[in-house]
Amino acid sequence: MKDKVNEIQISYKEKASTLKSPTIKSSKDSAELLFEHWNKDTIALQESFKILLLNNSNKVKGIYELSTGGITGTLVDLRILFAVILKSLSVGVIISHNHPSNKLEPSESDKYLTQKIKKAAVFFDIMVLDHLIIAPNGDYYSFADNSML
Repeated sequence: MKDKVNEIQISYKEKASTLKSPTIKSSKDSAELLFEHWNKDTIALQESFKILLLNNSNKVKGIYELSTGGITGTLVDLRILFAVILKSLSVGVIISHNHPSNKLEPSESDKYLTQKIKKAAVFFDIMVLDHLIIAPNGDYYSFADNSML
């Protein structure tokens, strides 16, 4: 008698052609796009962590909300983060989260998480291009622009 095991399938389906998607050229481009896709009803209430997935030409493949947390933090599971990046065959990523308080200064845990993700990305040849902190009013802080990446 054979043991039963689950079959694993990995897939990624483009609903919109990447050729027609926006190209990210600056932190402003990515911050505006991410803010546009943030839920305005919750951005001032609780933290969320999102990733902007990019191809080799910095064309947007998609935005994925990885987690939603509480007022002052949200959990980021690196295994899920990289599963999404790898499944979508992305070569670049911009990570982001919001600060409901409107305070744009990164916390020590924000800095630590950024470095942890950046180090893990090296093993997969994935470029972490930026980490953005988005405020409910649309202002943002860029780790790359502030030489923290």
